[in-house]
Amino acid sequence: MQPSHIDQLVHIGTPAVSPDGGTVVFATARADLGADATVGQLFTAPTDGSLAPRRLTRGFRDSAPVFSPDGSRIAFVRSLAGAPGQLYVVASTGGEPHQLTDRSLGVGAFAWSPTGERIAFSSREPEHGRYGSVEGLDASAEAPRHITTLRYKSNGTGYIRDRRTQIFVLDVPADGGEPEYPRAAGVHGDAAPAAASVTARALTHGDVDHGAFAWLPDGSRLIVAAARHESRDTTLYSQLWSIDAGELAEPVLVTPHGATLSIDTVKIDAEGTIFFTAQDAGPTGRDFIGRATSVYALRGDAVNRLTSADLDFGDPGTALAVAGPGTVHAIERTRGRNALHAISADGSRSVLLAGDITLASHATAGGTTVVVQGTADITAELAVVVDGAARVLTQFDGPAPFATHEHVIDARDGYPVHGWVALPEGEGPHPALLMIHGGPFSQYGVAFFDETQVFVEAGYAVVYCNPRGSASYGEDHGRAVRQRMGTVDHTDVLDFLEAAIAAHPSIDGSRAGIMGGSYGGYLTAWTIAHDHRFAAAIVERGFIDPETFIGTSDIGDFFGQEYLGDDLELVRSQSPQAVAPQVTTPTLVIHSADDLRCPLGQAETYYATLKARGVDAELLIFPGENHELSRSGRPRHRVQRFEAMLDWWHRHLPVDGRS
Repeated sequence: MQPSHIDQLVHIGTPAVSPDGGTVVFATARADLGADATVGQLFTAPTDGSLAPRRLTRGFRDSAPVFSPDGSRIAFVRSLAGAPGQLYVVASTGGEPHQLTDRSLGVGAFAWSPTGERIAFSSREPEHGRYGSVEGLDASAEAPRHITTLRYKSNGTGYIRDRRTQIFVLDVPADGGEPEYPRAAGVHGDAAPAAASVTARALTHGDVDHGAFAWLPDGSRLIVAAARHESRDTTLYSQLWSIDAGELAEPVLVTPHGATLSIDTVKIDAEGTIFFTAQDAGPTGRDFIGRATSVYALRGDAVNRLTSADLDFGDPGTALAVAGPGTVHAIERTRGRNALHAISADGSRSVLLAGDITLASHATAGGTTVVVQGTADITAELAVVVDGAARVLTQFDGPAPFATHEHVIDARDGYPVHGWVALPEGEGPHPALLMIHGGPFSQYGVAFFDETQVFVEAGYAVVYCNPRGSASYGEDHGRAVRQRMGTVDHTDVLDFLEAAIAAHPSIDGSRAGIMGGSYGGYLTAWTIAHDHRFAAAIVERGFIDPETFIGTSDIGDFFGQEYLGDDLELVRSQSPQAVAPQVTTPTLVIHSADDLRCPLGQAETYYATLKARGVDAELLIFPGENHELSRSGRPRHRVQRFEAMLDWWHRHLPVDGRS
């Protein structure tokens, strides 16, 4: 895979299944280098596979389709070039979409009411005088921000306290009505454009962000997740609240007082059972490290945990899907793979689909279950689950992948470390790249990964594993690095590298590089301060200096304290910045100017420290990008990032026979 081939990678969003189970609608997204943007539309296909998918819409970026309860219409989010996404509705057979909202900051999640007459949606509500709410008043002329809390910004968004996420509801216009037209000059006043949207009513207010929500079966109220308690600025948990679906009114607490659950997703079945996923933040309300995301059910006043701590349903992008009365579907992550489970309110559980796959999302209706499935050969395809197997409905051709080899090795203390090696064609010897994931409570997996494929195509053997601290191997594995970062995680990745070199004679063990982003940047910077075997390193969007992380990162008030501790000497004993003077390895530091997760200062201080000590170091800063550059940045920046990395490796770790 070449860097420019990112435009061949088609990603599929969360699908929607028609109420009768016969049709699936899904959104695609891909990087378009000509438009320098991510583009995509809605497609529809019969779930029996009798016809190939056909394009349903032709917007610049259409996403998040959801069928109305009767299946006649589809609501979705449309984003025009350079504009925030708005809510639209279109007939399920196709046609001209009808725009429902015109929110200045766009629309987030949404849900049809049980009767299909209304849609509830979330949207950020700008404080008056900010974010273009007053014509002619740009950001530089706004009033100063008076900060009194620890949490007031978020990576990818910016300041948040002056644009909280609220819940709104609107009445969906009936099909077949007369369109609205601009008024002609001299008729009922001067000419003016017709309103493109439907009037929405706010259901929540206040200095609180409102998260996942779902309708109760009778349509009178919604259940919404929000942290409305007084300690929300210093803890990580939230609650479920019941809000009136007809008017702005005070919410009613639904989950028990004293519960410390950080709630992610909410679904409600036809009988009114509230299902949700959450992490238990522990007695302190902030102990998130290595905690499994579990599935819960709420009936009346009783909250029941339906899945145990050794099962983790917390993969990013996944959610619950109601499969019938008393049953939901959820995706578990386990050992770099995923499995789809059916979970009942009584705690019983069965596996619907498993194997050498990753699952990005899923949906079910009318007895039909579909998944977005990735394998070693494909980024993602849509498939129907039938008798424990996946019948693929789509075929989006992408770059041809290189094969990967899976290994479990014994670390120096005997602990099993699981990972993969991807090899270029030919006998070698191939220089090696040790690649480290972010998180640290994240994982590498069995599916096609563009990062791996680009470097293998360039002639490098790529070695990557899930050291202690990673997700999908149980709570003890995930919590193993708590207040001891740079210990067993550091030795795990080195031991895996050495085992990979021993297992594959085509790898040149004397010529290796090391690279990683976010926590991977942390562990890369830590490793090259203690081990000087590497020809070069790339430290990307790294968590480098925990002391200055506090007060500058959007998670700085809790992340470092929970992972590294509060004692200053203990923190410094785990700090890559503290040992940066020991680095001699040539190092490329890559960062984004608008990164609020690991702020730019982390990179600048680290780079300056290396340069001051004569290290061959370079700093590459991407304007207008945040912590998600490699995943969702501008296509041209994503290509330029790959090209810069390959150039760095070409200079410091050249591949024999390649110019």
